[in-house]
Amino acid sequence: MIASHLALKWAHIIAMVYWLGGEWGVFQTSYHVTNPNLSLEERRRHMGHNFGVQPLGGGWLVLMWILTAGWIGLALAAFARRSTDAGLRLTIWDERIRCVLIPVLAAAAIMSILTGKPFAANWYAAKVLIYSGLLAIGLVLRFVMRHWTTTCRQLAAGGPREDLEARLKREITSARRLACVYWIGIGTVAFIGVTKVF
Repeated sequence: MIASHLALKWAHIIAMVYWLGGEWGVFQTSYHVTNPNLSLEERRRHMGHNFGVQPLGGGWLVLMWILTAGWIGLALAAFARRSTDAGLRLTIWDERIRCVLIPVLAAAAIMSILTGKPFAANWYAAKVLIYSGLLAIGLVLRFVMRHWTTTCRQLAAGGPREDLEARLKREITSARRLACVYWIGIGTVAFIGVTKVF
């Protein structure tokens, strides 16, 4: 059975994500790592590689941060130019990155659940597997949003059209449902990370 304080801790993490963001969480976690009043096991729990659940640390971790920063920069540039042809091209590159990451992460997670490698803990592998699913949802939403840009251009050029308006409404309704699943997935990842239920 899951302890009630862990459920409250999960709710706190969800609130923190939407309020201050992950950067504040990482900043605060650093205090736990250097707190001598905590047990070594508890301090290691706040450190991904040193906790032993994933094999990449040191230079690999630095490389991951650099690649992630580049990917975020690409996504921000695509968003800033979302109504232009350049923005659509940047979005296509972002989608290509996702098309590589989704199967790689899913395969690594499934292999880890079955064999214990490369991720040693099942809860960590489950988080990665759900994250790959969230990336897939994000990819679908990007396809839909890119289609909205084209539809809006058609509406702007040709005036009101009932067929385009109806299609736009259907797509937005579907996208909202997917967004709800996305948010539930984010909450689930946080819950698994806090409770480590398996």
